[in-house]
Amino acid sequence: MTALASSLATTSVLAAPSAAELEEKKEAATEEAESLQEQLTELITKIGSMEEQLIKTGEKIIQAEEDLEEAEKKAEEQYDSMKLRIKYMYESGELSSLETLISAKDFSDLVNKAEYIQNVHTYDRQKLEELEQTEAEIKDLKETLETEQKKQQDMQEQYEQEEENLNATLTEKKAEIADFDEQIAAAAEAAAQEAAQREAEAAAAAGQEESGESDSSQQDESDNSTSSENTSGGTESGGSSSSGSGSSSGSSSSSGSSSSSGNTSVAQAIVNAAYSQLGVSYVYGGSTPGSALDCSGLVQYCHSVAGISLPRTSYAQGGCGVAVTDPQPGDIVCYGSHVGIYIGGGKMIHAPKPGDVVKIASVYGSPWYRRCW
Repeated sequence: MTALASSLATTSVLAAPSAAELEEKKEAATEEAESLQEQLTELITKIGSMEEQLIKTGEKIIQAEEDLEEAEKKAEEQYDSMKLRIKYMYESGELSSLETLISAKDFSDLVNKAEYIQNVHTYDRQKLEELEQTEAEIKDLKETLETEQKKQQDMQEQYEQEEENLNATLTEKKAEIADFDEQIAAAAEAAAQEAAQREAEAAAAAGQEESGESDSSQQDESDNSTSSENTSGGTESGGSSSSGSGSSSGSSSSSGSSSSSGNTSVAQAIVNAAYSQLGVSYVYGGSTPGSALDCSGLVQYCHSVAGISLPRTSYAQGGCGVAVTDPQPGDIVCYGSHVGIYIGGGKMIHAPKPGDVVKIASVYGSPWYRRCW
């Protein structure tokens, strides 16, 4: 009995720390996951801020290109006008400038004609020089903006890589926490089985002890019958036991937003608008349908066609409307630093990156979905 009790005590002592250790490890992993989540949130905020800067820089570059095109157009017009004046003066049967001066009626006429010729040349020269200077300034501005944009793109790509790494680490940590839950549940089940086994062994030992006492009491029954009966009654009372240990568990999950639904005709208008932009070039800061779009510019435009106003950046669009877990055509596919229009069948229409065009692609990675219709 003493050896059995010692063995049981040792088993109990060894079992308890195992579960406690798992709980401690789970708690530590949970704290790490929370820290990773905070870092991820902070990083996504930085990505959103950088996206705003990229859009502004892109818009400035687009404006600079338009200004440059306008300046070049004016320079061409000015040059054409100058050629017409030269042609009028020298090539249309008129007298040469020297003959024009010689043909002056008097000194005053001579001065006027000389001034006219000089003024024409001076005006043309000044105008062309001004336009050339404007062109040079615009080109310098465009080059500066493009250099700035390249730095911003590099920083954005760095942030996105960090986001990807953090997401991967966070996913691993969550899986580790789930594994701890399974291990804790298994440890609890094993502990319960051990407890039940110990209880059964204790009951069996108590039964053997009771049997021995019963044999002894039978030998003295003739002398102590009354005492034996009382002892027997006490033993039965002490030997009876009830085990009320058990476990019950219940879990419930809700995804109230997953059943959210809206106006399907509005959703179809969003999808149709997305299809209408297939092949349009990706341009940072682009918000002109049919000409130049970035990812959030495309999503904003598609919703505007359906009469829905959205923020300009993908970061802000990722928090619009309601969250859904059963995406339908017309929903926004969100990646934090990128967005697209879900069209069904695991596909989306999006503007991927500079050098590419608006296209149909498979939904990738682990996005979330927002519904604004």
